[in-house]
Amino acid sequence: MLDPASLYSYEGERPSLVEPPLVIALSGFIDAGNAVRQTVEHLLRTCRNDVVASFDVDQLHDYRARRPTMTFGGQDWVDYEPPRLQVHRVTDEDGSSLLLLSGPEPDVQWERFSAAVWRLVDELGVGLVTVLSAAPTAVPHTRPAGVTASATRPELLDGFRTWDLEAQVPAHASALVHLRGGQAGRDVVSVLAHVPHYLAGSDYPDAAAVLVRTLSGTTGVAVPVQSLQEAASATRVEVDRQVAESPEAAAVVTALEEQYDASGDEGRGTGAASAFLPTADELGEEFERFLAKREEDPGPE
Repeated sequence: MLDPASLYSYEGERPSLVEPPLVIALSGFIDAGNAVRQTVEHLLRTCRNDVVASFDVDQLHDYRARRPTMTFGGQDWVDYEPPRLQVHRVTDEDGSSLLLLSGPEPDVQWERFSAAVWRLVDELGVGLVTVLSAAPTAVPHTRPAGVTASATRPELLDGFRTWDLEAQVPAHASALVHLRGGQAGRDVVSVLAHVPHYLAGSDYPDAAAVLVRTLSGTTGVAVPVQSLQEAASATRVEVDRQVAESPEAAAVVTALEEQYDASGDEGRGTGAASAFLPTADELGEEFERFLAKREEDPGPE
């Protein structure tokens, strides 16, 4: 394997930090409701931040599979927005900091990328590593968003809902980083936010809010969450309005509410199976069709 350290470079002097937590929030795999993307944007918008290190995206990105955006100004090309895979230092008002690794999931060289992440962890003296994702689940939007967690040590799971069965799922780079970290005796927690499967294709700020609150708890960095909560309230009002216009959609939500309440989750999340294979499939499919058609056929005023 080529030297993993050649995949990244520091922006200026390497910062001197005391066991900062590292948050890994990559796009490209599981991000239902765009919860991970919204979490990253929220962290960088609401907290002081600066770039600590950058990865050489040219070595990791498949440009033909995920094409960046260029701007044509009428007579010539005027701008290009390259993909960026960077580590930011994010600092709250009290001066506490976390490190945030965000950007597109690498398309290639996963083992080398994983080794590079752990090299960075050692060089920066990182303590706990937290990996973020969000998946469609069989939960209604009328109940609090929850999370499910997995970790390299049972002690790291105190207070979290955990998986209750074994399953094979498509691999992703963040999970490989978690796995290799666990094999090396590192402390890693992966947190998966639950998004109603009928809203997985739209922004769902409620899931982003629960990820931010979870990060504040695991890292000790106080990230304001009010704007996400306000966006979540507005989203619920809009979805409630759409549901009220369709008896079929209302039946779907009611069925999911009954299932959720019977499970005794109390806002903490659902079991492992529903995170990847939602129950009430027929009802869910009908509701998805309803939401997809709402702009084509708005119905009577």
